[in-house]
Amino acid sequence: MTHFSSCTPSQLTQSDFVAIFADIYEHSPWVAEQAYQQYQAQKVDSSIDEIASLQKCMADILLAASHEQQLALINAHPDLAGRAAVNGELTAASTSEQAGAGIDQCTTEEFNSFTQLNDAYKAKFNFPFIKAVRGANRFLILADFKRRIQNDANTEFKQALLEINKIAAFRLNDL
Repeated sequence: MTHFSSCTPSQLTQSDFVAIFADIYEHSPWVAEQAYQQYQAQKVDSSIDEIASLQKCMADILLAASHEQQLALINAHPDLAGRAAVNGELTAASTSEQAGAGIDQCTTEEFNSFTQLNDAYKAKFNFPFIKAVRGANRFLILADFKRRIQNDANTEFKQALLEINKIAAFRLNDL
C-alpha cells in the first residue's frame, strides 16, 4: 500500500489532521473530521496512513452523508472556467486542477461556451457541473459537459458524487 509522503496521519492530532485534509473535499472539513473520528473509534491507526484506505473511508463518509450534506458539498465546488476562476477566488487545488486541464487557456469562444453551459446546467440541476479534470483537456471537458447536460437530475447528482470522490483521490495522492 502507498503511504503519504508529506505526513503520517496516525501521528497527527485531530486539529492537525483536519488542517491537512480539510479541503480534500472542497470547503468541507466535516469529511476529514468524521474520517479522523472513525479511525480513533476503531483504533486502526496504521490503515489511516495508507492513501487508498483513507480515500475509501472519506468516500464512504460522503456517500453515507445526508442528501443535504452531499448537496452542500456539490455546491461548494466552483464552476469550471467560471467567475471564481476569472477573479482568482478558487482554492489552490482547484486553480491547479483547472490550469492542468488548460481551462485557463480558453479562447473567448470556449470561455463563452463554458459560461453558457454552466448557466444552463445550474438552471436544470440546481448545482454546478462537477468533473474531475485531471487527465482531461478543455475540449474533452466541454464535450462531456454537452453530453451530461442531457441526463436527468438523479443521474447527475450521483455522477457529481462520483466525480467529487475522483477529485479527492487525486488530491490525496498529491500529499
